Amino acid sequence: MRSLLCLLLYFTGLAWAEKSFYQAELIFPQEKWHNHGSSIVELPQGGFLACWFHGSGERKADDVVVLGAHKSKESEQWSKPFIMADTPGFPDCNPVLWVDPQKRLWLFWIVIVANEWQSCILKYRTAFDYSSFGEAPQWNWQDNIIMKPENFTEALKAKWPLFLKEFPNQIPDLNKKTFPELTADEEIYHYVEKKGDDKLQQRLGWMTRIQPIVLKSGKWLLPLYTDAYSVSLIAMSSDKGKTWQASSPLLGFGNIQPSLVERKDGSVVAFMRENGPRYRIRFCESYDQGMTWGDVTNLDIPNPGSSVDCIALKNGNWVLVYNDTIDKRHQLKASLSTDEGKTWQWHRYLEKVPKREGSFSYPSLIQSQNGELHLTYSYQAKGGKSIKHVAFNEAWIREN
Repeated sequence: MRSLLCLLLYFTGLAWAEKSFYQAELIFPQEKWHNHGSSIVELPQGGFLACWFHGSGERKADDVVVLGAHKSKESEQWSKPFIMADTPGFPDCNPVLWVDPQKRLWLFWIVIVANEWQSCILKYRTAFDYSSFGEAPQWNWQDNIIMKPENFTEALKAKWPLFLKEFPNQIPDLNKKTFPELTADEEIYHYVEKKGDDKLQQRLGWMTRIQPIVLKSGKWLLPLYTDAYSVSLIAMSSDKGKTWQASSPLLGFGNIQPSLVERKDGSVVAFMRENGPRYRIRFCESYDQGMTWGDVTNLDIPNPGSSVDCIALKNGNWVLVYNDTIDKRHQLKASLSTDEGKTWQWHRYLEKVPKREGSFSYPSLIQSQNGELHLTYSYQAKGGKSIKHVAFNEAWIREN
């Protein structure tokens, strides 16, 4: 009777009937190498697979590869890292793992051609055989995904004057600076003003960061973004990934790395990193399954220019993981909503240290079959860099 009551309470959103649970470990010992941009999936046979990119730094070196590691159901330790993707002579970055409804494993990632994010090619590979612990999957297919946004120039030019009016003091004098002299925040002006109608740049440079979602209709949505124009885009597939179509762009100039969630009414929302002057999480809605998007707005939630991730739980509640600062990434928080993101009623810090004593960012969040939440993120503190794995439940968030 007691277990039945607990089950009833859980599925009606009252997850405080659960016992609080939390555990954490580094996937590998801290080291000097740059380790960043992780992703995690639960495997159908049990256990977990995580990946991340590793190397000297994608903007200055060509030794960056995608590494992976397993954690079995029986072990508390992760396997020794192994190669998941390596394009000799070029940096491989921003990997995203995903298991589709057919139990096929996907790895999406980018290959950077000229040490600039804007020069990347979006790639993917798939595997049906990925059960060997401590070894890379047996990839059975690999290809590129090329986006062809429709009416991109027109949409860009329609929104650009509004941005200039809102932030007139942010505009650099492009006649006095060459492109290499521009700061990261100023590059957007260069691309919109100088390359707003450049077909090559519109079709190149689209990057992954967050896992796809499958809508109730069966449609797949893969969130993408570009640093060229500092906007987002959704790659859509209605044939289980055989072909991909570009949505209309999410034009907020600064909104990148979207994390998608479908509401109960079928609408889709995007939570995005702010890559501009607002220092707030960006937000956008679609009412036609991701094809077109409304205006990009700002949430009253801080963002220092860092990725966020949001998922819907099996009981309908949502969990958002993000850096709740406007400067640096020294705090990482999990927030819980029982009203599909209208309000966030519970909060719990995953990491919190003084500024410049640590950096914790780029969360990848999933819910496992047993209801637990599993999270990986970039971990940098005294001692070096690693990828951290944390497992917790909804009751742990509510406990604070």
